[in-house]
Amino acid sequence: MKLTIERAALLKSLAHVQSVVERRTTIPILSNVKLEGRSGALSLNATDMDLDIIESVAADVSRPGATTAPAHTFYEIVRKLPEGSQVEIEVSGDDGQMTLRSGRSKFSLACLPVEDFPVLSGGDLPFSFSLSATELKALIDRTRFAISTEETRYYLNGIYLHAAVGESGDVLRAVATDGHRLARAEVTLPEGAAGMPGVIVPRKTVAEVRKLIDETDGEVTVSLSETKLRFAFGDAQLTSKLIDGTFPDYERVIPADNDKLLEVDCKSFAQAVDRVSAISTEKSRAIKLSLDKGAVTLSASSPENGSAVEEIEASYTSTPLEIGFNSRYLMDILAQVEGESARFAMADAASPTVVREISDGGAVYVLMPMRV
Repeated sequence: MKLTIERAALLKSLAHVQSVVERRTTIPILSNVKLEGRSGALSLNATDMDLDIIESVAADVSRPGATTAPAHTFYEIVRKLPEGSQVEIEVSGDDGQMTLRSGRSKFSLACLPVEDFPVLSGGDLPFSFSLSATELKALIDRTRFAISTEETRYYLNGIYLHAAVGESGDVLRAVATDGHRLARAEVTLPEGAAGMPGVIVPRKTVAEVRKLIDETDGEVTVSLSETKLRFAFGDAQLTSKLIDGTFPDYERVIPADNDKLLEVDCKSFAQAVDRVSAISTEKSRAIKLSLDKGAVTLSASSPENGSAVEEIEASYTSTPLEIGFNSRYLMDILAQVEGESARFAMADAASPTVVREISDGGAVYVLMPMRV
């Protein structure tokens, strides 16, 4: 194989694929990225056996061929080459070496046989639909913060993506929960998604897809089966195994009859929560909200740091209520509200609170209170 490629183009694609490669792996071939040069393009492929990414980038291929090279080392070399430079990659003979030249620099990297590289991206994916990058970004951003990191409850370690019936008709819904909070977002059901199985997209896959979305502004094609999912973005496609488990019945934990309604200006409320929480202990992060007619008082105290109190204007007409929350969880939810106002629906100090964006009924957040 012999080809020439622009450093910037190679670096961009390498950045995408090398982030899938685990830093520590007991299987040497999984530390490598597969490179294949053919008819004007270089294809880069990396996998960790659960997640697989293939990306194509334009290159001047003078001799087609394929090899595998150490992903992180290759990325670091290309990253440190001068901007605007051309990179020449050559693999010749059976010495198991890949030579990389740029300007006066020359590097030789040890390669592993292409035949050893695992193939994950095949298989039949019967359901397929397209979403705009903006819609997919909204589904991920509004829910990913609530994904559980507790490995024992593995079925919560991802976003549950499924077709559902929403208030405005058929929707594609994303849900994530860690047991303390729940986030639900939805978009109009795309054509082709009806009848799709409900799938749990793993946390690492969500993170990699989210990076790719930032660099695309067109449509994203989603194809899936009961066990696999593929996202196709222009020149890149990412295939992932799904979490094999049953997502809990989240509808049961979204209260429908909470009657104490609080409306706040999202920005000023988030800033007040941030200020007051500076006092709360690192472990509990607890703050207390005292609700009364037309105002909410935020307070926090800790034996080491002292206490803090701040009052802000709010729309509240029900009976006075005191309720405690984890300030970080509260801030995570408020950060997703795009409109100016948020509505909190509460029942009492011990029951789940529902948070909605007033300007968008599709996003719903549930937060468990704390004893303070």
